[in-house]
Amino acid sequence: MSRRIVITGVGIISALGHNLAENWDALCRGRSAIQPLEGVDGSRVNLKIQNAAQVRGFDPLKHFEGGKDAQLDRFAQFSVVAARQAVHDSGIELTPELRDLTAIICGSAVGGQSAIEAGFEDLWVNGRGRVHPLTIPKTMANAGASHIAMDLGLSGPAFTISTACSSANHAIGTAFRMVRDGEAEMAVTGGAEAFFTVGMLKAWEAMRVISPDTCRPFSKDRKGMILGEGGAMMILEPLEAAKARGARIYAEVCGFGMTADAYHLTQPTVEGPARAMRAALREAGLAPEEIGYINAHGTGTPGNDPVESRAIRAVFGPHADKIGVSSTKSMHGHALGAAGALEAIATLLAFSKGILPPTANFTERDPECDLDYIPNQSRQAKVGAALSNSFAFGGLNAVIAFRSP
Repeated sequence: MSRRIVITGVGIISALGHNLAENWDALCRGRSAIQPLEGVDGSRVNLKIQNAAQVRGFDPLKHFEGGKDAQLDRFAQFSVVAARQAVHDSGIELTPELRDLTAIICGSAVGGQSAIEAGFEDLWVNGRGRVHPLTIPKTMANAGASHIAMDLGLSGPAFTISTACSSANHAIGTAFRMVRDGEAEMAVTGGAEAFFTVGMLKAWEAMRVISPDTCRPFSKDRKGMILGEGGAMMILEPLEAAKARGARIYAEVCGFGMTADAYHLTQPTVEGPARAMRAALREAGLAPEEIGYINAHGTGTPGNDPVESRAIRAVFGPHADKIGVSSTKSMHGHALGAAGALEAIATLLAFSKGILPPTANFTERDPECDLDYIPNQSRQAKVGAALSNSFAFGGLNAVIAFRSP
């Protein structure tokens, strides 16, 4: 069994907004959500990270009643909120049969960091000698998928994929193949991340890849990434089922490519990402010349951006100059395991709205980054097919191919 798979519902909460409309408005305007870091006291450890793309004004009590919010770490709360939005947006009726046949595949790189840091603080700072009894259930990376299952009553396959910054793309690609091949009749898939704790920020500080001011992907004066958080989920179902119920279709998921660099834990290669893009095109049956937009991994680091630019040139040759390429991390930050899901939704909306989101904060062209990065202002364009790239530490690459409906 091999079926065409489409996206009929999306949900998102990020630094750009708490719902789809707010996120798309910010993306279209090229408005960056990178602001001074809030809610983290790093004074005791001389925390140097000053800026972040945080979800601000989020009140879990508006989403979880009866003390339920206390059972979920922040990343799992984002998972459930985005999944609820996606199901509502799809307009699908969750019959008992469909609930049993719906898969939940989520991506998260680090799971419940707030819970684990609170436990360590109880032990080593407050000297309490014990941690909260829900520390393990809140910390585990599969908590997002499990809470979606319980919240929506979905009892099909449910699991989490953790491949650092490629987690969400690996999750979406796996969900695509499961529904395409008949292992599930529908999937809720995406990613969520919330890791703004002192310990995690000090760990990222030690990597020396964080920008001291903002994220300027592909710009000559880029200084590194800016961390972000959020959650994004989408509904995948067969094209025929979507048509039969008159569903709105955002896009078709038509290909998925994944590779390993097998080279270095943190330094990317050209060939690994290039092979992943080629694999996605091959499975989709797309010629390189059909791609009109690429949502790039585009971290804004000195190492990633020239390598990704060369990889795109290696795959697309002269056609690379005709492709709009942007990094929306310049606006919503790098949300690690959720990044691919946030970026997939930006890509889908580019199809449905006919607008390509820009690379914000761009100031100066870099000879090593010589593509069309849609600097600072969104662009009206009608594209038939697009790629969304995710390339992770560990050399793990995952690329999703989308086709316009």
